[in-house]
Amino acid sequence: MTLVAQGKVRDIFEAGEDRLLLVATDRISAFDVILPNPIPDKGRVLTAFSLFWFERTQDIVPNHLVTARRWEFPAPYGEETFLSGRAMLVRTADVIPMECVVRGYLSGSGWSQYRAGRAVCGVPLPEGLTESERLPEPIFTPTTKAEAGHDLPLTPEEARDLVGTGLYERLREVAVALYERIAATALEREVIVADTKFEFGFVDGALTLIDEIGTPDSSRFWPADAYAPGGSQPSFDKQFVRDWLDASGWDHEPPPPQLPAEVIAKTALKYREAYERVTGERWNTYTQRMGVMDDDDWETCAVNLDRLRKEQA
Repeated sequence: MTLVAQGKVRDIFEAGEDRLLLVATDRISAFDVILPNPIPDKGRVLTAFSLFWFERTQDIVPNHLVTARRWEFPAPYGEETFLSGRAMLVRTADVIPMECVVRGYLSGSGWSQYRAGRAVCGVPLPEGLTESERLPEPIFTPTTKAEAGHDLPLTPEEARDLVGTGLYERLREVAVALYERIAATALEREVIVADTKFEFGFVDGALTLIDEIGTPDSSRFWPADAYAPGGSQPSFDKQFVRDWLDASGWDHEPPPPQLPAEVIAKTALKYREAYERVTGERWNTYTQRMGVMDDDDWETCAVNLDRLRKEQA
């Protein structure tokens, strides 16, 4: 087992020619910093969401998924039961070095940029908008894809310089179409997708959706029945953790503070509730379908991943 790369949340292993194994751990990051406490089953929720959306968006753009059934993984991964429900076998891709963010509502860093200059990533917006307000139409606001530190916003001109005009326009078209599909589907389940981000690459020369899609890590999910523009919104994503960190007085630079047990437990429940509300499937149904062992909890996952890293080293 060869560890190829380790991101904020995912560990990536070699899995044969032109194949990688993406393992979604229970690590959680905020403000581009990995926090010291894992969130139970978070990695499985991210994988479950991605599988749900990959199936429902492949008519817009192909994705890199080969299979998420652990028993179909190549040796030796197929024997590792702790991978059940949290890993995906995917095609390798030439990654495009840009995060493709689409916003349908004015929140987070978008709201901060708007207050400063009535624009988000160089995209001008009307006067008089309030926090969390729905935008007249979704806007494409890409950022850099930083390997360390913070992703930085890109204006349309900067993004075109980074990836080329033709690819920029194609990415904008596909990303907005994906957001609109996700937002409309979620709204049928009384969940607002305020914004989300995508990553793309090329597989055999074709533009391909990679990494994750429509998860609580990459999106803001708000309950539609509690939505009220003019301030921050209750959420089903890691905004709960961000809010606690801000209230703690942390300056968003390492080292981050330890999360209280209550924050960890509530965040885990929010992630699972998000999956159930958006997909209409009970969480236990997903774990049973993916062959998750009853005693295969996040501590087991952490121990096994640590073992794999030490063996590889």
